[in-house]
Amino acid sequence: MTDLSFCGTQICGTQTTVAMLIRLNVLWMSFMFVCRVAAGADSDNPRRPNIIYILADDLGWSDTGVYGSQYYETPNIDRLATEGIRFTQYHNCPNCQPTRAALMTGQYPPRTGVYTVGGIDRFDWKSRPLRPVDNAESLPLDRITIAQQLRTAGYVTGIFGKWHLGQKGKHHPSHRGFDEAIVTMGQHYNFRTDPVVEYPKGTYLADFLTDRAVDFIHRQRFQPFFLYLAHFGVHSPIVAKPELHDRFRTKAPIAGHHNPTYAGMIYSIDESVGRIMKALDELELSENTVVIFSSDNGGVGGYVREGLKQSGDVTDNAPLRSGKGSLYEGGVRDPLIVRWPGVTEPGRLCDVPSIHVDLFPTLCEIASAELPQQVLDGESLVPLLRSGDGTLRRTAIFQHFPGYLGAGQGTWRTTPVGTIQKGDWKLLEFFEDGRLELYDLRQDVGETHNLAASNPEKLKELHDEMTAWRNSVQAPMPTPNADRISGDRRRQ
Repeated sequence: MTDLSFCGTQICGTQTTVAMLIRLNVLWMSFMFVCRVAAGADSDNPRRPNIIYILADDLGWSDTGVYGSQYYETPNIDRLATEGIRFTQYHNCPNCQPTRAALMTGQYPPRTGVYTVGGIDRFDWKSRPLRPVDNAESLPLDRITIAQQLRTAGYVTGIFGKWHLGQKGKHHPSHRGFDEAIVTMGQHYNFRTDPVVEYPKGTYLADFLTDRAVDFIHRQRFQPFFLYLAHFGVHSPIVAKPELHDRFRTKAPIAGHHNPTYAGMIYSIDESVGRIMKALDELELSENTVVIFSSDNGGVGGYVREGLKQSGDVTDNAPLRSGKGSLYEGGVRDPLIVRWPGVTEPGRLCDVPSIHVDLFPTLCEIASAELPQQVLDGESLVPLLRSGDGTLRRTAIFQHFPGYLGAGQGTWRTTPVGTIQKGDWKLLEFFEDGRLELYDLRQDVGETHNLAASNPEKLKELHDEMTAWRNSVQAPMPTPNADRISGDRRRQ
């Protein structure tokens, strides 16, 4: 006699009675009902959209075809943009860790204490006039993450890739709201994962992470899911798959884009986007899945143009000024593409200034999830996604960086600085000497003409607003470097 198993019930192969068939039918209907409830597919309660957030690492604003590169090849990212909305003034922090903290919590760095990567002694601040504000190297455990909030709303959550907000004990993303979490960064080949996962020798990290992401989509397709695919590419070390390096080896440089290995790394990220989109198409999930693509900070380039290096830029963020580690636009302005079928108008552009803390309330609104019981500094971008005429209530976005990021050989990508952008106007205040720089980004996106002296009223308006914002979030300021002051006095 053959034993069959269905929903945990054993049924004898010889029993073909009407009663058995009725029981099978009841079990099947019960099973389908459970699936429909889990998926939110009831006709009176349409299933909430899946959310996939693909985050590249160190990919510059102009490093894709749709954002202007004629050297790098990104057909899948370009396709995503033609099918969704492309933001032209989206911003993150000048380096990766504070951006990720802001994305996960919806809070500006002064609230989390995460301003940079590592401790303040990573660069020789002791040679400078100010002592940086101490940096939190892990995300505080009392902060609610977007993964926790979406999981509470019924989403299955997964992260594959770079977490960078603490991995020991309860700081690991498996304790911060992610049902599935495989963390890795630092190498593109021979990489380590936490928890440990075996993989074939010679596997490229971007491919490994995409394999895991596609597998997650297949397994969780019957219920709403939030997938955070956090690539380590295109972060250094600059290493591409050999065949992709060869693809660009003989291609002529165009407008500061010239590195075939870096181009190959970008192509791998683009392949990942394509595989995710293909999986959604094959599973017929595309129409009910929001796909978001972005990067965590500006590209590693623009330093030669700034006079910070003689040579060696990996890429160039032109027409933006400077690159990763700077509070000029090249360091903080990033690509942001959102495809939400039936909501975003295909191929539309949005030039409303936006910033990392906006993603938390945006994802909550997309998922019909409640907002958490913690301060959120951002505003949902859903009005901008829904309508070409959408607006936001807030009038300005802010940055606060009370530390130093070196560029080598006694040069600095940034010294302590704060910024405000209000409409087309941007003000930078450098804390060492109080220097103010004012730019009209519509007329001067490269931030080449400081208008501080010729626009005193706009200067005062923005400085007053930025000062009020710092007070409202209790942003700590760097303090005088006592050792340097003492040394200067001794030399006198």
